[in-house]
Amino acid sequence: MEQISTNKAPAAIGPYSQAIKVGNFLYTSGQIPLTPEGELVTGDIVAQTHQVFANLKAVLTAANATLDDVVKVTVFVKDINDFGAINEIYGQYFGEHRPARSLVEVARLPKDVSLEIELVAALER
Repeated sequence: MEQISTNKAPAAIGPYSQAIKVGNFLYTSGQIPLTPEGELVTGDIVAQTHQVFANLKAVLTAANATLDDVVKVTVFVKDINDFGAINEIYGQYFGEHRPARSLVEVARLPKDVSLEIELVAALER
């Protein structure tokens, strides 16, 4: 087991790692719309979703992986009405790659953000 971390994504805000590599799999912790400097991205769901993907890509890069290596995505949203906008941006990042995905509406997320996304990636194809 190996901890993965990068300063190009926000530091963990609790007793956990940005990601853990176990065998050929990488499990990321959920990323919220914080900049690497720890500032919260506010405003519409579009800006927040782009920041979350920037953070996830940085963590993947630290593990020598890309979005093409992702096999499972879990999306947590505060408002299911944001699904359409999130889904459109999600499609821009994944293109024709279609990992398995769950999207769940939740009552509350850390720092009262609107979304959080976590990934599982296969590191050897």
